[in-house]
Order: sequence, then structure tokens, then C-alpha cells
Amino acid sequence: MNTDILLKAANQARGLAIDAIYDKASGHMGLPLGCAEIGAVLFGELLKVNPSEPRWLNRDRFILSGGHGSMFLYAWLHLSGFDVRMSDIRAFRAKGSRTPGHPEYNCCPGVECTTGPLGQGIANAVGFAVSAKHAAARFNTPEHEIFNQTIYCLAGDGCIQEGISREAAAIAGALKLDNLVLIYDANGITLDAPVEMTQVDDIAACFRAQGWDACTIDGHDLQQVEDALNVSRLERNGRPKLIIARTVIAKGVPGFEGTTKGHGEGGAKLWQEAHEAWGLPTDERYYVSDEVRAYMATLKQQREAAYAEWKADYEAWRAAYPDKAAELDAGIALEAEGLKPEVSGAMIPLFPAGTKAATRVSASKAENAVAEHCPALLSTSADLFSSNKNYLSHGGDFSADDYAGRNFWFGIREHAMAAICNGIAYDGLFRPTAGTFCVFVDYMRAAIRVAALAKLPVTYVLTHDSVAVGEDGPTHQPVETVSGLRVIPNLDVVRPADEEETAGAWMCALERKEGPTALILTRQDVPSLTAAAPELTAETRRQGTLRGAYIAKREATAQPGTIIIATGSEVYLALEAAKQLGDDVRVVSMPSMWRFNQQPAAYRDEVLPASCTRRVAIEAGKTDLWYRYVGPQGAIIGIDGFGFSAPGAQVLSDLGMNVENIVNTVRSLG
Repeated sequence: MNTDILLKAANQARGLAIDAIYDKASGHMGLPLGCAEIGAVLFGELLKVNPSEPRWLNRDRFILSGGHGSMFLYAWLHLSGFDVRMSDIRAFRAKGSRTPGHPEYNCCPGVECTTGPLGQGIANAVGFAVSAKHAAARFNTPEHEIFNQTIYCLAGDGCIQEGISREAAAIAGALKLDNLVLIYDANGITLDAPVEMTQVDDIAACFRAQGWDACTIDGHDLQQVEDALNVSRLERNGRPKLIIARTVIAKGVPGFEGTTKGHGEGGAKLWQEAHEAWGLPTDERYYVSDEVRAYMATLKQQREAAYAEWKADYEAWRAAYPDKAAELDAGIALEAEGLKPEVSGAMIPLFPAGTKAATRVSASKAENAVAEHCPALLSTSADLFSSNKNYLSHGGDFSADDYAGRNFWFGIREHAMAAICNGIAYDGLFRPTAGTFCVFVDYMRAAIRVAALAKLPVTYVLTHDSVAVGEDGPTHQPVETVSGLRVIPNLDVVRPADEEETAGAWMCALERKEGPTALILTRQDVPSLTAAAPELTAETRRQGTLRGAYIAKREATAQPGTIIIATGSEVYLALEAAKQLGDDVRVVSMPSMWRFNQQPAAYRDEVLPASCTRRVAIEAGKTDLWYRYVGPQGAIIGIDGFGFSAPGAQVLSDLGMNVENIVNTVRSLG
């Protein structure tokens, strides 16, 4: 190790960070200044990456869980030769720049995932480690080890304190993910106060109890950092590794280092004093010496040579194992491009006429049919495979004994599960699904929001979709949950009405390449819509679901006099009600508001013509979002309070989810 040059690089990375933060009078300098030596050893020596090929399949992954310290990452990507120019550093936090306030996926080369919500990066790193283990088990051969990367994650006190970190650590320990290295920037300071005010845990003991190895080092001692990282990346003993690095927040800034004031941007005004402490020019900002540039350029050449050696082995593997290569290519394409509906639709057989089944059961059949053709489809569960029915029957179980399994058992840890699925999706090789009860999706909400922001094609299988859950009572009966999901930008929420709409819902999920999909599914059996509307074909229902809404029953008159809009299990009720209301009634099934809103105006006007203002919407949930579709002269049948414990059919009926109430509501409009 060239200690002298790495220390210079560390101090110059500090300089880039404080200079960019000073220019914008905005940012978090604590982590970039406190962890510079860790960055020097990783980016200046140990990381197996190729800056010229930032998405190299077998690169090491570096996840900055403490995303507020983004200038740490941008500075090191710039110094180590990624396509992060000095102009990008200067444009830190500016509108449209590649260096936003918190790292964002697909915005800047070398940024592996969107981070900011504390702790989620740790779970993302577990997802990357899972993906790497699964890829190695599926694709490595005795002659060719094409996947053998290490996953590094840098996290701070805030990440460690968030509950998701313990959920994720427990899963990583149970799965023996020894390709995972978590570096804990233990500077003893959170935003408001010293850590000792809120944390008395023995962090090393906590992680050891969850199946990890743990050590403590001086995070400013380059040799200690290198030794700890070398042991962690080389020792594959069935235990993930925690390195507790004792550091000084905002190191080098007088009056700010080691204090809560060091977290934010306030100390950046002392950039000249800090420069002097780090041996940098006090009359020049954004300084990088020729010596450091030359060292990093040589290192980049060495990394490119290592990549070329791997690439030759990779091409030999592709020639020797064309079936494995084709499977890998198909997985990458599924994750990046999705499946065209005509392709996924052909994979899902038509359901038998007269089907009466819970949509969770229909969804299981559709998912398993697709999984037979798409080995990259993976399924995860928060201890609810038996209830969500999202288990891949021929997929096997992912475990420390079999990393090739396609079903992931994450225990009762919804938040970590969702963020781990994000990590798998970021990695770009496999397409994950996550299952739990609909009402408990709020435990996953923070990770779902990031998936929508980062445009990750994760699918959520959310069953027990309404008060029809019944006897379990209001704690398990979602009323506001589906609406709460619908307001997340770029999240497609699909609530199908019967078996063929459920097939269409899976076609929706598989088609998406730029965002997640939530499938909202019933526990109770629901009749096929054809029982009330025999003219409805499977194709109409599948294609209608893909468009978000469609005419399930067309009026017999020239124009509709009344439109009933429904979704999920309430569509059948609407069709039955229409039989009592006359020939001028139209019934519209709207499984996905998001998709319908994306349709051309001509299609939306065709389904919901403006000339018909006599409208009623019905859903067993909150009414608020339906006003957009019924207008000021319409009415909504919904549930704006909590349910109660009783048989599901009784709860539904007593809360107005019945044919009689629909008929009376329509007639009340005059």
C-alpha cells in the first residue's frame, strides 16, 4: 500500500467535498471528511471495478447507505476515473446535474442505488449480496467463476439506528451472506446530539448475535482500514462482516470536527483553514495534484486489465455454456426491458369457463405459469407464502444450503424485504416479487417509494385486500391502504376483479420496466365476471386491465344514461346492479387508475364520455380518489371508516358493498 499517495488522495477528496458544499451553501460535509481514508483504501486500492465499464457484471458493489454524504461518493468516483467530471463536482446539488443532493440511480456512473432514507442502503446491500450469491449458484461452473464480487456498504449511526438495519442484518446472517461487508462510520454524532444520548447498544455484540463477524478499527489509520477490508473480503466463512470504523466527523474543520455542527454545511465557510489542515492550497479550490491523478490513472489501467482478463473468461464461458448464457441474457432483458403483453399473455393459459376463485389463487397460477418460462423471476415473502400464494412451485428455496433457489423466506420483516428486493432489482439480473397482506404494506412504504423514484420493476403481491378479510377485524382490514399506494407517483396499483383480469394484472407487472407494480388481491373467492356478463371475453378483460379501465357492460342505448365505475371484487356487484337499472347503464371496470390516466384522451373519453355526468363509483375502501371520475354530480360508495370483526360477507354488506345499495344510490341521483 502506498500510504503517502493514498493519504494525499484522501485529503484531496476532502477538499473536493468541502469546496462543492461551500459553493452551494448546502450539503453534508461530516461523512465525506470523516471517511476519507476509507474511501482512499476502497477506491484507491481494493475495489474490483472498471470505471470504463461501470455496469460490469462482476464488479464489486459499493453502496453509500448514508446518502446525505453524497460528496464522498462523487469525489471518489471522480478521482478514480469514472465519468464524473470536475464540472459535475462543481454542479453539485444544481438542477439537472448528475450529482444531486442524495445519490440517485441511473443519474451518475458508479452510483449503484438511490439512497437517502437512512438504513435502506444496508438492506439494498443485502439485496445485492443475495443477487450475487444467486447468480454465482446459477451461472458459475467449475472452470469459470464469472460471479465472485464483494458487496461493500458504508453506513452511519443513523442507518444503524433505523430498525430496518437490524431486520436486514438478521436476514443476512441467517442466509450466511459472507460476500457482504458493512462499514460502520462510528463517529459518535447524529444530527442533533452525541450518539450516547440515544444509543447504548453494543453494536458489535448485536451483529455477532445475528451471525456476523465484527471488528473495530481506527477509521483514519490507512493500514488498519486496509487490513480489516482485506480480511473481510477474502474470508468467506459463512458470516457477513461488520467493520466498526471509529472516525471524527468533519475531520479537519476547526470548531466543527467531532461535534453535531459538523454534520451539515455550516463549517464549509472555513474551507481555507480546512485546506491548510489537509495540506492543500489555501488559495485554490477543487485542487487535485498531478501525483494523485497519475496514481489513479495507473490504477485505472490495472483495473481495465483485470476486467479484460475476466471478459476473456466470460466469453469462454458463453461459448462453453450457451444455455446458461442465454438464461443470463434473458434475465437481464426481463429486468431492463420487461415482457411485452403478447409474450406474457401467451405464457398464461386462459382460465376455465365458470372459474370462481380468490384472485390470490388466480395470481398464483399466472405467476407460476410465467415462472416456467422466465427463470429470472424470483419470489419473496414475509412469512406468508401459504397465504399470498406467491410461492414458485418449481423454484426451490434460497438458503445458505442452496443459493440457486428462487423462493426467498425473509421472515416477518416487510421493510427489509422490500428494500432487499430493491437491491436485487438494482443489480439488474433478476426480477423480484414481494408478498404480504395488503394492510401491512405500510411497513414497506418507504422502500416502495424509493422503488417508484428509482424506476425499479419490483412487483408486490398484496392479498386480503379489503374488509372482506372479515373476522380478523379492523387491524387486518385495509380501507385506506390501496388509496395510500395509489398516491405514490410512478407506482401502478392494479386491483383485478376476476381470474382473467388477474392474468392481465400480471401482464401489467411484467410489462413494466420503469417502475414497480402492486397487485391488490382478494382472499375470498370471487365469481368470474362472465357469470354476470357472458359476453365478456378473456381477451377483453386482459387487454382492458392493461389499459387501466374498460367497458365491462355496454349500454343498449345510443349513449349511456348512467355509468357505474368499480374495481376489484365490487365489479361483479356493479354488473348485477346494472341488470336492475335499465338498458342505458354502462359498467366500467377500473383495475388501475394509474394506467387509465396514461391512456390517450380519446380512449378515456370513450370509456367515460363527458356527456354522461350521472355516475356512481364503488370500492370497498376510501372514497377520496374516486371524485376525479364521478365528478361533482356523481356519487361514491366506499368505506371512510374502519371495519369490524364479523364474517367477511356480512362486513361488506353492512358497509354498503351490495347490489341493493348500488341500485338505490343510482336511483337517488334522479
